[in-house]
Amino acid sequence: MSGVNELYPIFLKVHQLNVLIVGGGNVALEKLSFLLKSSPNAQVQLIAPIIKEEIRDLARKHTIELIEKTYDSDDIRGKDLVIATTDKEEVNLQVYQDCRVNNTLVNVADTPHYCDFYLGGIVTKGHVKIAISTNGKSPTTAKRLRQFFEEVIPDDINQLVENLNQYRKTIKGNFEKKVGQLNKLTETLIN
Repeated sequence: MSGVNELYPIFLKVHQLNVLIVGGGNVALEKLSFLLKSSPNAQVQLIAPIIKEEIRDLARKHTIELIEKTYDSDDIRGKDLVIATTDKEEVNLQVYQDCRVNNTLVNVADTPHYCDFYLGGIVTKGHVKIAISTNGKSPTTAKRLRQFFEEVIPDDINQLVENLNQYRKTIKGNFEKKVGQLNKLTETLIN
């Protein structure tokens, strides 16, 4: 169906998953930076024969294992998520095919038909996180929407979330009653 985004958004605890990035250039830096901005404790292994110095800097500050070598099919064993970022189409295709065989989620950068998932725009303000997808069609639109939401979501939203969490713990009754009370309390947020 044209014009429909059928992606199902989820929030992954990448600090509990094994992530592999294949490639060590500018695209790898972009994907790694994006991942670490959202999840600074992500468990990442990066494999490439040549690794940019900026990636090395990130690796020193985070939990990133750098391995200087060319990709091999065995590299995806035990990985939950793989991102291929090389400038060699045949390597990216091999990563994709290996992931398919091993039931491993894969994203081949800038190649939507070789992606199980996309890395969309993300807005984070404390406990609040909003993911934005354009179904792989327009990263620029996702970027502009991210900038818009960063401006309109108040900086003190984290305090609201904390207060509502404390209030939720004090509500007696079943699930429906709790949801009803919280809905009534928060309906002013959209007015």
